[in-house]
Amino acid sequence: MIKKVQLPLQTLNLVVGFMVWVIISSLLPFISEDINIPHEKLALLTAIPVVLGSVLRIPLGYYANIIGARMVFLLSFVVLLFPVYYLSEANSYGDLVIGGLLLGVGGAVFSVGVTSLPKYYSKEKHGLINGVYGVGNIGTAISTFAAPIVATQFGWSLTIKLYLVLLLFFALLNFFFGDRHEPKVKAPIISQIKGVYKNYKLWFFSLFYFITFGSFVAFTVYLPNFLVSEFDLQKVDAGMRTAGFIAVATFIRPLGGWLGDKFKPLFLLMGVFSIYTFAAIILAFSPSIGLYTVGCILIAISAGIGNGVIFKLVPLYFNKQAGIVNGIVSMMGGLGGFFPPLMLASIHSITGHYAIGFMLLSEVALASLILVIWMYYQDRLIKADSN
Repeated sequence: MIKKVQLPLQTLNLVVGFMVWVIISSLLPFISEDINIPHEKLALLTAIPVVLGSVLRIPLGYYANIIGARMVFLLSFVVLLFPVYYLSEANSYGDLVIGGLLLGVGGAVFSVGVTSLPKYYSKEKHGLINGVYGVGNIGTAISTFAAPIVATQFGWSLTIKLYLVLLLFFALLNFFFGDRHEPKVKAPIISQIKGVYKNYKLWFFSLFYFITFGSFVAFTVYLPNFLVSEFDLQKVDAGMRTAGFIAVATFIRPLGGWLGDKFKPLFLLMGVFSIYTFAAIILAFSPSIGLYTVGCILIAISAGIGNGVIFKLVPLYFNKQAGIVNGIVSMMGGLGGFFPPLMLASIHSITGHYAIGFMLLSEVALASLILVIWMYYQDRLIKADSN
């Protein structure tokens, strides 16, 4: 019975973690009315939670193998109580920075499920299972959509305090329904890293996830304020449009995992980066909210499928070191959400528009497409030689 509830429980854990992760970006239009935030530091503030949420993915993925997902999730939710309460009482830019950094724990829990859940299923289902777990990304949409609506009625401070109730509830859920007997893997973390860091596929997968998941996170934290300032949308309207982007990327992710189980994953990634390159070019030259919406939806589709496919590739090429590789790849994906908002903000401050920034994103996606094609034909050559 306990084993059967791990997929829904851990997926809901991810929902809650990601809801907390994006509290600041979801409520920034409201917070900035009460706290003076320099315009040039807005992008940095939304990107700060991404840093710890990325770096902590390696140790959290590792400890999910050592002490089990139950304890890692439970402890993570208890730790998150402190920055959430601190943020609810914030009255300066410095308070937002401190609280925002610690919110990163909410984003870091992603690596716990991708390390734990495959233990309960056969290899043929790993792509689909990790894809279903990835639906937990919808937590960012829930916060982005719901938090502004609640804040309109009750204010941003009380809205943040409501997250404390959610965290306590899920800490208790994991205490009672987490798997106390999950199979443990006790290999030293340094020896695991030494066993994989020279493999170029690790760094290629990290780059691919840097782009697919990174764009998901970057657009999630950047769009609410961007749409208000650039297109003069209402705050709730901007939140709903951002939630739509997140929902598309999230619900397509299991499809990406399922396709990765059924077809050649590298071939699928070629399609992903082709779409992404085209979409980023649309964003660079988008003159209207209509075309901008089309570009964002195409990014969401390619990011969603790519996120699902990449976590099918990891256990395929790193069977014995999947835990540590999942941690490194997911860390790079998180960092991918940190740099684009800062890059776009910097380029905008220099040039007065975002076109160059989006063109750079398209060039990185095009370079990734070339690398995927190269990997695909390298694999075919190796198979041909072995025959």
